[in-house]
Amino acid sequence: MAELPQLHGEYECKLDAKGRLRMPSTLLRQLGGNGPHTFFVNRGFEQCLMIYPENVWEKNLERIKELNVYRAQDRNFIRYFFRGVSDVTTDSADRILLNKSLQEYARLKKDLMLFAYLDRIELWDKQTYEAWLDEEPADFAELAERTLGQKVGYQ
Repeated sequence: MAELPQLHGEYECKLDAKGRLRMPSTLLRQLGGNGPHTFFVNRGFEQCLMIYPENVWEKNLERIKELNVYRAQDRNFIRYFFRGVSDVTTDSADRILLNKSLQEYARLKKDLMLFAYLDRIELWDKQTYEAWLDEEPADFAELAERTLGQKVGYQ
């Protein structure tokens, strides 16, 4: 399996009338190789969409295959994780087409934000993303200490 990407950055984008989004060239360069690029898009948390590069999606599938479909919790997770999922490939203009149900779930309008981190990309309606950022904790240092302060190797 190919090495997983290390993605980063925030990117303002537009959704066109046909439901297409042009992936930023800076972000595509982080994925390496020449296009076209294939992604899997599904529902994320906090009313955003998750965009996974194909090799990241494959790795997630390996973990999901280990779940026990006879346990209600595992079955429910699988159902929610795969709900609305679609695979998309960039066209010659580096655009991907988002299906209508995913657009509706995330309440996407014209102005969008891509937030890339680790090996995945969140896709937000820009107004929703900015409202979420406005709720940033008053003391980010305290959150960092609670989250990473006890981890070995963090100083």
